[in-house]
Amino acid sequence: MEPPKMNPVVEPLSWMLGTWLSDPPGVGTFPTLQPFQYLEEVHISHVGQPMLNFSFNSFHPDTHKPMHRECGFIRLKPDTNKVAFISAQNTGIVEVEEGEVNGHELCISSHSVSRISFAKEPHVEQITRKFRLNSEGKLEQTVSMATTTQPMTQHLHITYKKVTP
Repeated sequence: MEPPKMNPVVEPLSWMLGTWLSDPPGVGTFPTLQPFQYLEEVHISHVGQPMLNFSFNSFHPDTHKPMHRECGFIRLKPDTNKVAFISAQNTGIVEVEEGEVNGHELCISSHSVSRISFAKEPHVEQITRKFRLNSEGKLEQTVSMATTTQPMTQHLHITYKKVTP
């Protein structure tokens, strides 16, 4: 079967497509957490629709036990650089982030954050993300968040190398 043609609406995000692996491990910090490292595998694909599909799967760097998981879609408003990022996470959070793509950089911030009724406190109230394709062809992601007890603070930073187109 022939792979689907990329919908022209998502062409501005084609630099994100592929399977990416953390290189080196990602770093997590937050005032209420001990600093930590993690490994992550990212799949960003399309099926010909005017959106990209994604999954982020992180693992403990020593034990390789699963950690954080999220999946969803990245949509572009046709004929603009406006982007929506829709994500469901294994922590019980569902979020919509919106922002803009400019060249090889995507900056988004939460438009809405919802959670399951028994989600662990403190609750996440706001999230921002920045994806950037660096000069070495590696994808970088920086995530910041605010909770019910902490102001907006950088939480994660990771660099990925592309392993499949």
